[in-house]
Amino acid sequence: MTSLPLFRETVRPEWIDYNGHLSEAFYVLVFGHATDAMMDATGMDAMYRADSGCSLYTVESHIRYLRDVPEGAHLGVRTRILGAGGKKARFTHEMYVLDAANSTPDADAAVVATSELLALHVDQKAGRATPFPEGVLDRLAPLVETAPMWAGLSITRVV
Repeated sequence: MTSLPLFRETVRPEWIDYNGHLSEAFYVLVFGHATDAMMDATGMDAMYRADSGCSLYTVESHIRYLRDVPEGAHLGVRTRILGAGGKKARFTHEMYVLDAANSTPDADAAVVATSELLALHVDQKAGRATPFPEGVLDRLAPLVETAPMWAGLSITRVV
């Protein structure tokens, strides 16, 4: 596998806020579901978590809300692994509104939101970070991509 599959989800009515579009909390929910899908695709699925007692814990994230998303929108989330080693993984999500539930974003499709995350591989019984096993690193390594230009930026200062 050289790239992760596109994660898809549809915006539910209860996710719409008083402004008539997707509430900020639900962008985070969709990104969280995309992280779960990434974990499943790279072998850190429910069986791995049960057998190893390990999971990924998000320790830092940066979300950019770029465009409004309406009720019923079909979303696609592209996940990029930016690096993984030792106890850490860094990855991004890019959210798109799709034309249909099973479609893919056009090459020039507008990104509606992004998320950049740093996660630790945690031994849940020990309550601390632990190195990734070789098998997981072997699955993550071929997925590593160059970071998009927006990754690594911080929130703009207000003067």
